[in-house]
Amino acid sequence: MSREHRGTGNVYQPTYTDKRTGEIRTAAVWWARWAYRGKILRQSSKSTNRADAVKLLKRKLGEVGRGRVHSADVERTTLKDLCEMLRNDYRQNQRRSLGRVEASLGHLTEHFGDARAHDITTDRITAYVVARQAAKAANATINRELAALKRMFRLAEISDKVAQRPYVPMLREDNARKGFFEAAEFQAVHAELPEPLKAVAETAYVTGWRIRSELLTRRWTHVDFEAGWIRLEPGETKNREGRMFPMTPTLRVALERQRAYTRAIELATDQVIPWVFHRDGQPIKYFRRAWLTACKAAGAPHRIPHDFRRTAVRNLERAGVPRSAAMKMVGHKTEAMYRRYAIADESMLREGAAKLEALLAAQRGALRVVVPLRNDKVSTKSGGLETLHEGLSVAEITERIRGEMVGRDGIEPPTPGFSVLCSTN
Repeated sequence: MSREHRGTGNVYQPTYTDKRTGEIRTAAVWWARWAYRGKILRQSSKSTNRADAVKLLKRKLGEVGRGRVHSADVERTTLKDLCEMLRNDYRQNQRRSLGRVEASLGHLTEHFGDARAHDITTDRITAYVVARQAAKAANATINRELAALKRMFRLAEISDKVAQRPYVPMLREDNARKGFFEAAEFQAVHAELPEPLKAVAETAYVTGWRIRSELLTRRWTHVDFEAGWIRLEPGETKNREGRMFPMTPTLRVALERQRAYTRAIELATDQVIPWVFHRDGQPIKYFRRAWLTACKAAGAPHRIPHDFRRTAVRNLERAGVPRSAAMKMVGHKTEAMYRRYAIADESMLREGAAKLEALLAAQRGALRVVVPLRNDKVSTKSGGLETLHEGLSVAEITERIRGEMVGRDGIEPPTPGFSVLCSTN
């Protein structure tokens, strides 16, 4: 590159020698050339139009000005490369939802194929969303796939594999479940459950802990009867934080009964059972069929195990437990997620309405006198009755109601709307 072009770069058509004739020819495609950190960089515009090469040069000079020039790998990065980067990210961070991500990647690959990353633009992403909606996919499912796509582009941007990330529009989700157990309904389902699942249901009803990942994985080393705690170790929970739940009398009864049940099986089978919840000494992994059968027999076919979590949060709210403590007990890291579970059912709304009515009634009973001034007319209320006094001065009305306005300590309270001039003369 000539000295005069080192700061601004230039566009050109490279020349080459024809092998058959030996003539020097000029290529039809325009290239951009610029300098960065003492090196001459070149890139093809892949166009025979000089204006396209100028646009490419300006974009590259902008990257130089920002101190970040993308490598030639940016043009070669494909969706397959992005998917592999996401998989490695999940494996590195030991995330347990890799299987769910694989399902999302399958749908993305099926639609985009082996497209290059820079070809996956916002309009094509919108077309993907429309196609998935036409396939009857739920908004929540589509959002998980879009979230995977956003994460892929973010990782690629960090690794300098893409020049920029496309805007990924997310869909609105209206999938918040609202199911919970009333006490009678829980007792009915509990009675129909097989013996190995009864203690699981009782513990989930009190603690609100996730059954599959947090209760069925408990060992007896996590239960401290003497101190009165059941705990989850750091790294075992969804938010990777440890958790402890105080052993309430109801919870203690359930766990002591489970401990006696476990000891009986240990003596009968001559084995040591480390699991708190088990089937004849073997850890419980699947219980879907037993759960559906019990719910159907109890007349509650739409109840799901995760309803225990919402029920526990609601019970903590009803009991008046401080929200910070309740969040620690059930394992919600953010208040926004806790509020999602703190569902107000019809009975709670009725209780709220009754408390409001009691307050209004108390206010009506305590109301002694109201003196609004409107159009030189003074209206007074006492005991809910209204009398309109016309033609009376403010001083006369004030003198008439002075007795009723005197406080318990004999000091007259200030009357809104009036001013009192005080003089020492």
